[in-house]
Amino acid sequence: MLHHGAIPERVYLNHISPLWYHQMAGPLVSSRPTLRRLSRARLLQDTNNKMQQIDSIGFAVRGALYHCPVKGEFEYHADALVLVDHQGQITEVLTPEAPGFAARCAALSEANELTELAEGQYLMPGMVDLHVHAPQWPQAGKGLDLPLYDWLQDYTFPLEAKFADVTFAREVYPHLVNALLANGTTSAVYFATVHNPASVALAEICLELGQRGYIGKVNMDDPDQCPPYYIESTEQGLADTEAFIQQVRALPGNEQQLVNPVITPRFVPSCTRAMLQGLGELAQRYHCHVQTHCSESDWARDYSQAHYGQSDVEIYQSMGLLTDRTILAHSIFLSDSDMAAIRDAGAAIAHCPLSNTYFANAAMKTREVLDGDLQVGLGTDLAGAPIPSVFHTCLDAVNHSRAREDGTNTHLPAQQRGEAGSRVSFLEAYWMATVGGGLAIDAKVGLFAPGYAFDALVVDANAPDSDLYLPEGMDTPRDRLEKLISLTRRQNIRTVWVQGRKVIQK
Repeated sequence: MLHHGAIPERVYLNHISPLWYHQMAGPLVSSRPTLRRLSRARLLQDTNNKMQQIDSIGFAVRGALYHCPVKGEFEYHADALVLVDHQGQITEVLTPEAPGFAARCAALSEANELTELAEGQYLMPGMVDLHVHAPQWPQAGKGLDLPLYDWLQDYTFPLEAKFADVTFAREVYPHLVNALLANGTTSAVYFATVHNPASVALAEICLELGQRGYIGKVNMDDPDQCPPYYIESTEQGLADTEAFIQQVRALPGNEQQLVNPVITPRFVPSCTRAMLQGLGELAQRYHCHVQTHCSESDWARDYSQAHYGQSDVEIYQSMGLLTDRTILAHSIFLSDSDMAAIRDAGAAIAHCPLSNTYFANAAMKTREVLDGDLQVGLGTDLAGAPIPSVFHTCLDAVNHSRAREDGTNTHLPAQQRGEAGSRVSFLEAYWMATVGGGLAIDAKVGLFAPGYAFDALVVDANAPDSDLYLPEGMDTPRDRLEKLISLTRRQNIRTVWVQGRKVIQK
């Protein structure tokens, strides 16, 4: 059922095949010997066919289901059956109106391939986090009342430099990946550090723990902007990046490309022109994802204009780094031509609302980005923001837009204080966290439909010590979804699957 305000409900699911319906209906019965022989043959054939149908399914999940296939809308089914094959792909999504639904559920249950959700549990798509600084996990929650320069110099760069020790990296990264998975993040786009061994270790850990990971070995070679203890040469940085791409793609067990390399210039000020040009050549040669910071602050915007006479978007475009696989974090100070270039390239924006509040000097034009049909998802921006939950980032995105719409300067009249019409809804925020993120990483994730990967969560409103309260009869389906988005915490997320693999079970 599709919901958008008062729009009528509709069913948006595939139906069970007539073949299965007739199989489940059972054989014809007759007292005549010929018909009895035919009946036995038909019974044997039907049994074999049903076994083949069951054998093609890895497992199935039945229960209440939410997702947002369309931006600004949602679908809710009180009872749905999602079938997943042995490769972790969704093959069918059925509702009780489909012929043979009950028989199919019974057959799956008999084969011990059916997971049934309890009352108060909800099947939801896995969350996509488009911007995570993996090495900053130990500093999450520290120094966020400082200016960005001081925060980087006092905390971030000294910490990231420690990842020259791959043993240290292997202590930190499993804790981070487990924390994100437990919070429902099935796909994450990571900045690592300048160090190849530690960056490859992050890829290996994502693969081992089952998270869909996009990992970037960071590049920063400009001696005027990078601390002397945390910098690479242009030549070594480009050579290391190419080696990193090849190593990640060749990891044992990564045949489905669950883990992918990402070309990662930290941002324009940290990289020389030669570095940006070389990375652009690698992006074209290897058809890699690209990630970077874009127009995050007044200082970053002004730096690009002073040194290149161009915006960040124009610089990345001229260097071959603006492609349909590029993710631009923050993107606060975008001109109309910047937005058109991002849209035309098919690049995506990672909206990081909480860290923008701390460090960006302004609010992102999220309303204009959504209305302009640019690709956009959400990022936690750990540790520029301290909370490892994309559910919380959805709430931050709504809050961010409300502050922009209403304004903050009490010395101005209300009608002059904010930017009218800039509000973002919970449905739009949740769409960005799921479908929008999937589009940004070029993966079929974020909703329940045939051909999509089964990246999914079970959210349990009845989890012990929970803030999530859904009293019977008091909430519409939309009310309930908004409460799930706002109030789901780590303890509510009971089960997590990535590509059909169960990676969290509480």
